[in-house]
Amino acid sequence: MEIAYINIFVSDLDKAVNFYQQALGLNLLTADPDFGYAAFEAGVIKLGLAVPGPDQQQLIGGHSGIGLAVADLDSSYRSLLEVGVRFSMEPTRQPWGGYMAMLEDPDGNSFYLDQVSEMSA
Repeated sequence: MEIAYINIFVSDLDKAVNFYQQALGLNLLTADPDFGYAAFEAGVIKLGLAVPGPDQQQLIGGHSGIGLAVADLDSSYRSLLEVGVRFSMEPTRQPWGGYMAMLEDPDGNSFYLDQVSEMSA
């Protein structure tokens, strides 16, 4: 058994697809606004965006626990700032030795942004 996909819950699929595709640069695999779902290529695991039902709005926003890896955190941080990505934490050395930042999507879902060379050290 292995993880095939992870879903992030969003309020507006079109807005979210634009953010993940344009700002983060993920490759869009499929989007179905009528079904309220889109999927992106994100390494070996696919990243899905899902619009929850009216009684599940509490699933939108908050800490996702998902880490996005980049080769050069400082460069990625500057590039993402230039396209309007919000950060709740700028690049910071961690007590465990890593180097990471925290970014947010338009719905306030937050993600780690880690420098991969620091993670494997």
